[in-house]
Amino acid sequence: MQVDGSIFKAYDIRGIVDKTLTEEACRAVGRVLGTMALEAGNRTFAVGRDGRLTGERLQKALMEGIVSTGVDVVDIGTVPTPVLYFATKFLKTRSGVAVTGSHNPPEYNGLKMLVDDVTLCSDDIQMIRERIMTEDWVKTDKPGTITRVDVLDEYVERATRGLKLKRRLKVAGDAGNGIAGPAMCRLMGALGDKVDFVPLFADVDGTFPNHHPDPSKPANLADLIEAVRATGADYGFATDGDGDRLGVVTKTGEVIFPDRLMMLFAEDMLAEHPGAQIVYDVKCSRKLVDVIREKGGEPTISATGHSLVKAKLRQTNAPLAGEMSGHIFFNDERWFGFDDGLYAALRLLEILSRSDDPSKTLSDLPSAVNTPELQIPTAEGENKRFIERLRNEAQFPDAKDVIRVDGLRVEWEDGFALARSSNTTPVVVVRLEGDTPEALARIRRTFAAALKAVDPSMVIPE
Repeated sequence: MQVDGSIFKAYDIRGIVDKTLTEEACRAVGRVLGTMALEAGNRTFAVGRDGRLTGERLQKALMEGIVSTGVDVVDIGTVPTPVLYFATKFLKTRSGVAVTGSHNPPEYNGLKMLVDDVTLCSDDIQMIRERIMTEDWVKTDKPGTITRVDVLDEYVERATRGLKLKRRLKVAGDAGNGIAGPAMCRLMGALGDKVDFVPLFADVDGTFPNHHPDPSKPANLADLIEAVRATGADYGFATDGDGDRLGVVTKTGEVIFPDRLMMLFAEDMLAEHPGAQIVYDVKCSRKLVDVIREKGGEPTISATGHSLVKAKLRQTNAPLAGEMSGHIFFNDERWFGFDDGLYAALRLLEILSRSDDPSKTLSDLPSAVNTPELQIPTAEGENKRFIERLRNEAQFPDAKDVIRVDGLRVEWEDGFALARSSNTTPVVVVRLEGDTPEALARIRRTFAAALKAVDPSMVIPE
């Protein structure tokens, strides 16, 4: 059987519906996932979907594929991806899949998958493609069953259990018409008079009529910033299209990027878990590393990608992990170790309720001068070849450290430079940071020269 190979990404399966991602492809993936669950000793699969207009029929095809192997399906309906992850714990299925396009445009959809408590990524996802091509799946005359179960009440109860709010705060939350909206309102409503909540775009609309549901892009936070100012909220938060990422803004309109949020979370976690490892991805600020060390923790670097960070979390059993895109993982006695933007918003609310001025607490977090994520387009596959050459050939005699995890990260006393190959598009991703504008300018010149020495066509965008 043939399916479009482009849908098999590093962290998930994703494509344009009816062009690269079809119902038949989802049905075939379901057959392989059901087979993998059986091989792992699991006989039940939890399945949910986000609010995209194509989700219902893709979920139907996926479930048809899973039950064709004899595995039972628990359909948990339209829910954020973290609620699907929660369902695999609460219902003890250990395996689950969310039909979601996350923060991609409306014409996209995809699958985020875990089998036997392990989120599938990289080689596992390519293996699914290979098994589809050879039709390597279980065939049975006795299909599994599909049962509809609602777990949102249990998720809300469990997520808010033990939350200690020292004082009442006014908070704005923007779901961007993604699937997280109803759950966000349910969570805040469960806190009663402990929070004055201002919801934005909490109704689910798969066309995303107001703005794109991607809080990692500052332009998508403009409505939230205005709402915080207009309502006098203490701060604001936003989730992405499927609810597994978090963005935050202050009442002055400052965007607090996730690596700075991680400073707050790390300090709070290390007070309860002295000396623990804290996992961060290669794109995060050096300032986060400094804070983790100052608070007695052990900073542990990971490759970028929610599945890869989750794998590092599983390997280290760290109580906290996070990455620059906004995936935050709490893995302590209170939560389950999966990425959850909604739950991270609750933990942030708890921390900031101890502050007389939450926005000032956020703004006072250590910061540096840095670039956004810069992208250098290449031919298909050339980005990976270039990064491999850069890792082998580039020399930085004045650097404090050279880290070859997920590309090349070069650290100096006053900043860092990162180049890595995107796992989703044919680009080289560059990120630069300096303690001062002068340090950033010097690091840019030094790193640009190193890139050009390997390939004269490589130019860092302004």
